[in-house]
Amino acid sequence: MKNYVIGLDYGSDSVRAVLIDTQNGAELASEVFWYPRWKAQKYCVPAKNQFRQHPLDHIEGLEHTITSVMKQSDVNPETVVGICIDTTGSSPMPITNDGTPLALVDGFKENPNAMMILWKDHTAVKEANEINDLARSWGGEDYTKYEGGIYSSEWFWAKILHVAREDKAVKDATYTWMEHCDFVTYLLADHKDLKAFKRSRCAAGHKAMWHESWGGLPDKAFLGQLDPYLAELRDDLYEETFTSDEIAGYLNEVWAKKLGLTTKTVIAVGTFDAHSGAVGAKIDNNALVRVMGTSTCDIMVSPEEVIGDKTVRGICGQVNGSVIPGLIGLEAGQSAFGDVLAWFKNILSWPIENLVMKSNVLSDEQKQELQKELDAKFIRTLAEQAEKIQHSEALPMALDWVNGRRTPDANQELKSAFTGISLGTKAPHIFKALVNAICFGSKMIVDRFESEGVKIESVIGIGGVARKSPFIMQTLANVLNMPIKVAESDQAPALGAAIYAAVAAGVYDNVIEASKIMGSDFEAEYFPKADDVKAYIPLMEAYMELAEFVENTLKEKNHEFQL
Repeated sequence: MKNYVIGLDYGSDSVRAVLIDTQNGAELASEVFWYPRWKAQKYCVPAKNQFRQHPLDHIEGLEHTITSVMKQSDVNPETVVGICIDTTGSSPMPITNDGTPLALVDGFKENPNAMMILWKDHTAVKEANEINDLARSWGGEDYTKYEGGIYSSEWFWAKILHVAREDKAVKDATYTWMEHCDFVTYLLADHKDLKAFKRSRCAAGHKAMWHESWGGLPDKAFLGQLDPYLAELRDDLYEETFTSDEIAGYLNEVWAKKLGLTTKTVIAVGTFDAHSGAVGAKIDNNALVRVMGTSTCDIMVSPEEVIGDKTVRGICGQVNGSVIPGLIGLEAGQSAFGDVLAWFKNILSWPIENLVMKSNVLSDEQKQELQKELDAKFIRTLAEQAEKIQHSEALPMALDWVNGRRTPDANQELKSAFTGISLGTKAPHIFKALVNAICFGSKMIVDRFESEGVKIESVIGIGGVARKSPFIMQTLANVLNMPIKVAESDQAPALGAAIYAAVAAGVYDNVIEASKIMGSDFEAEYFPKADDVKAYIPLMEAYMELAEFVENTLKEKNHEFQL
């Protein structure tokens, strides 16, 4: 009898489920659910980098997508042997002592501080700076050293500290905090002891400063110097962590009934989307997997004997088993990738939205048709025009820091900048400058890995940008001066989660074996073009000069103005 598994992938805007045949990785059915509250931008204040999501978006999406793939495929529920969840991260949420998200409790249902704090929320910059200062000065272990040496406002402790200081009611009503991937796993599993529940090694190691060498999470003496609340909270978190090839529990009766499945279905330990995406793309030693969407996550694996005790500066962590059990997972990334281009689209769309779409000249039906055409052609037309611009033509220079910088050397206070704009600069010139910027930011990550002794022999691209934009992928191949393969699967993270589920359910002995059989094939490969590679060298140097000026000179000037 055939066996099937479900991978559930929570992205920034939507959740998608895939039902996968464990024999060959074939996708029998898939379904996407767009978060309605998030789409309405509830609980978000972009001007202050506040991005929160209501857990109901995720719970409703869970039920909709899984019931849909079961109906589409019409497989026997008894043959669905495992489910694994991957999510964005760090995206923690406050939980009560009975395992309920605080945002579902009366009195907190519309409170943004009771919501899940999405990875891109940067309200905790001050708290992240405090963590970094204390880690270097308190006289004990530097708990940031396996996180690249710099703790980010995008991560677990900084976000919790910010909310606890801002909202006493939320702090007092919260029993524990759970990463998004841990909560959804807990929701489905029959194991309901919060203290003993198996938390994700991936989430804890990359975002919460968990490491085997100091016995788990940072010491209470360290956390207490930040705030006594964090020291108290540590007792209600976890000590051990687990890799995603392990069983967190079995599907509980309530959710088995809702989803049309059985309580025999294994629920694997949760993980983060980029790490499962790397598994879905058949990651191997010395391969850099770039998950390219609104932001990027860049994932590598390395044998422990190669990395040893060495810590790689300025990345987002190195964690044993966060991608493949037995190998060290290395994470880097850009805080904005697709978001850089989406920002520019929003700028250009302002007169359309505020004048054309509100005009009385067009009917509602015409406006709808026009909006569809714009959505389909906007970025594509810009890319086509930008591709025609010669390297010899004057181009602006841009930085990709519209949402701060994640890697190398996290700094979420940084802002983007442009130089070289003239009366001859048109929209395609700016678009091309922004594409160059996101590719130059990618090159900075590759250069950091290689300067730290981590060898990169191949690059694999996954995600919407990788599959939909040949212009960006060719530019990236030229800037990196490396060939880039693109994974065929539309849902590589969900496929990777399904691979973890297959191993947890005992269909395969290990993740590497399962990935080779179930992982995605490749649909395209981009090779660097010698003339373009040469042309991008001085542009890369100009990018680095602008980056240094903005980060150092302008920072000093801003400090003077503040004084």
